[in-house]
Amino acid sequence: MKKIKEYAKKIAKKIKTSLIKAKKDHVIKKFFKENKVFVTYIIVNLINSTMIRVFTINTLENYLSYKAVLADLAVIIILGSFSFLFKPKARYTYLCAFTWIFTMTCMINSIYYTFYTSYASFSMLSLTQYLGDVGDAVVQNVIQLKDVVYLFAPIVLMIVNKKEVKKGSYNKIEFKEIRRKKALKSLIAGVIIALIFVLNLTSLDISRFAKQWNKEYVVMKFGIYVYQINDGITSLEPKINSMFGVNKAVKEVETYYEDRKKNDKYASGTNEYTDIFKGKNVIVIHGESFQTINIDRSFNGVEVSPNMNKLAHEGLYFSNYYSQVSVGTSSDAELTFTTSLMPTQSGTAFVSYFDRKYIALPQIMQQNGYYTFSMHGNNADFWNRRVMHKNLGYEKFYSKKDYDITEENTIGLGISDKAFFKQSVEKMKKISEKHKKFYGLLIMLSNHTPFSDTEKYGPYDVNLKETVTNDDGTTSEVTYPYMEGTKLGNYFKSVHYADSAIGELINELDEAGLLDNTVIVFYGDHDARLPQKDYVRLFNYDKETDGIKSKDDPTYVNFDSYQYELNRKVPFIIWTKDHKYQKEIKDVMGMYDAMPTLANMFGVKASAYSLGHDIFNIKDNNIVVFPTGNWLTNKVYYNSQKSEYLTLNEGEVIGEDYIKKNTEYANKLLEVSNNVITYDVVRKEEEKEKAGGTSK
Repeated sequence: MKKIKEYAKKIAKKIKTSLIKAKKDHVIKKFFKENKVFVTYIIVNLINSTMIRVFTINTLENYLSYKAVLADLAVIIILGSFSFLFKPKARYTYLCAFTWIFTMTCMINSIYYTFYTSYASFSMLSLTQYLGDVGDAVVQNVIQLKDVVYLFAPIVLMIVNKKEVKKGSYNKIEFKEIRRKKALKSLIAGVIIALIFVLNLTSLDISRFAKQWNKEYVVMKFGIYVYQINDGITSLEPKINSMFGVNKAVKEVETYYEDRKKNDKYASGTNEYTDIFKGKNVIVIHGESFQTINIDRSFNGVEVSPNMNKLAHEGLYFSNYYSQVSVGTSSDAELTFTTSLMPTQSGTAFVSYFDRKYIALPQIMQQNGYYTFSMHGNNADFWNRRVMHKNLGYEKFYSKKDYDITEENTIGLGISDKAFFKQSVEKMKKISEKHKKFYGLLIMLSNHTPFSDTEKYGPYDVNLKETVTNDDGTTSEVTYPYMEGTKLGNYFKSVHYADSAIGELINELDEAGLLDNTVIVFYGDHDARLPQKDYVRLFNYDKETDGIKSKDDPTYVNFDSYQYELNRKVPFIIWTKDHKYQKEIKDVMGMYDAMPTLANMFGVKASAYSLGHDIFNIKDNNIVVFPTGNWLTNKVYYNSQKSEYLTLNEGEVIGEDYIKKNTEYANKLLEVSNNVITYDVVRKEEEKEKAGGTSK
């Protein structure tokens, strides 16, 4: 490294000498004057790459990150240098093409970041087939003005080019030898900038670049263009995994679970909830975009979710339960809930890795004498559910074609939850007549972004109403706008409808006699991805100004990016008609903890590849790992993008060892989970067992 730095210093000295000479000879000024289109191409695309970082990663470290500027500049110049091999008119076409590519890269990532708080991936190309069904949601709920400002780049380039054409700049004869020299010099300049960038990288930068899990960090240190190029390469991983590195990956997975079995005292064992539901039927309700913030919240004395509140208070309510989805959203929730594995590093398990072998809760229940089924009023091929539900162990998948859907009973993306539940109960009646035990999944749909079908949701007032006493002693009601007209306000209206559908479902199940020996399990699949500013308004509304309270106001509630992340939790409820088990569990819990927790309750053996824990075994020692590399415990929320953390208990001192240990745990867990799926480890281990080999 010392020799490399010495060599770099020599190069830097030569560059400095060359620049001084060039300045004296007016070479740089002459180059700028003669190649305005090329220079404009560099400037506008560098501005765009800087804007995408400024608009998405709001940290001082990001604003001062010179590495990203160097990386983007190197890519822009190196790719642009080849334009000099063409004649001036064709040169513009070449530069314009790359400007559009760079512009669309920034626009797509800007829109994507608004929705997912992450950056887009080439692996998402396989998911474009599903965009038609949710296109309106993206337009209405995601695209903002900042997402289209990047279009200035091709526009400015076009204007400069027109001026050059008008001036006759392209009529000058430019010999091949001159063009080649310009191309070579530009290429060398780009390579030198790239070299300076590389020499400034740390081992941490390189490690995170290779893993690509912490996408914010990669963009912050490597720039958006380098990130996207690297992502394109890593997105080929599903195609080449079967050819390279399999044995190493399988061995690492085996070692991980062997060590876990020996050293993780929370990985197994019985507790007071072991076998409490053994032999009972199971109905799992997958609550679309249902967040914990709805529980026990009301407007003007009317609860947002009265039926969910009832279930939470009468059953086991896990109030700090977190979704761990990635780009696969609802499908990722299904994966993690049933298999206790995390979403994959690239692509989605349901689409990119549908042919892998999984050990899932429905499959385990089926092996224990249960009839398993799933119900969803959407297209069976959406998120490739037709294939994946069978792979996860569902014997029958009732989809859109199995339901009577009319214009009257449609809300948002498809059949309304009330119509869906009503028809599903009729199907479950027939199932219960044929099978002694059943495990069923009901996937809700109405509470899906963009939450714009407010007329169909039914009346629910999110204004603020107060009774005031007039000067003459009479009283009158005053209405303040509060959350009316906001996306969050519409969301509460949507949730109120979805909650009433759940209430009707419980009543219909009871009337059909399907609740007597049945456990209802409810989980929210992920948060609604609503604007942070709407939550700030929710907690800090000033009725006098119809705005936000001053931060100096003693009642002001700070709702920063950390509070926004922590607020994304979803409810997890286990309820029975007899209300025998009533308790609020406040320990943090991830979606990957659901399968081992439920398996213990129903007296079945959880998957040997579970990454989560039975929450009643691990309790307050639990750690929730997110696909981004962030993690959460009862003590700390750690943001791996910013390499900083928020202490959750006032006055508690957190040691660096605690942060380091949990960060290493999180990174290893993500790596193992990804390897289990991408390298099809479960299948390989089963084949090894059948062949008489040694398995973990």
